[in-house]
Amino acid sequence: MQSEYKLSLPVLEAQQAEPLARDLLVEAEKKLGFIPNMYKFMANSPGMLDTYVQGYSHFRENSGFSPTEQEVVFLTISRENGCNYCMGAHSFIADKMSGVPTQVTDAIRDGQTIEDTRLSVLHQFTKNLLNARGLPNKSDVAAFLDAGYGERHILEIILAISVKTISNYSNHLFHTPLDGVFSERSWEE
Repeated sequence: MQSEYKLSLPVLEAQQAEPLARDLLVEAEKKLGFIPNMYKFMANSPGMLDTYVQGYSHFRENSGFSPTEQEVVFLTISRENGCNYCMGAHSFIADKMSGVPTQVTDAIRDGQTIEDTRLSVLHQFTKNLLNARGLPNKSDVAAFLDAGYGERHILEIILAISVKTISNYSNHLFHTPLDGVFSERSWEE
């Protein structure tokens, strides 16, 4: 999904960016071997890029979710927000880096039921929390907790929603093209 309005701010390479953004772009290239298009656009707002990178790192390192569960959360949010870029990127990451079974990733991509009960509950709760704007009902929370998740996991999903809202919304406004490395898992709503 793309915004009707497209931001006219330029793609920024590291040498063009303000110091904070430049450091983040350089670090991304060291870590990933390339700078994602999304980061090059976000660099127009160094604070936004920094907030995204820090929040993303905290979720990855400290959420208590497995890599597979993390991708379920990120993919669910990105699909609900209709972000073509993040759906393509996280589908690739799910396949190649996080070890998510393809049928789980494809179920989220296609709006189908996830057969794994625990992952299905995580997907549904994330979707409900996002769409209810942080106001889940008691039965949603009970089902989530009954699946073996804890209350802290609810807060971690809120962190993921925050991080993905930054990336999803900025990608909508920039019409961010999917990087070639992710192209085999491109997605359109």
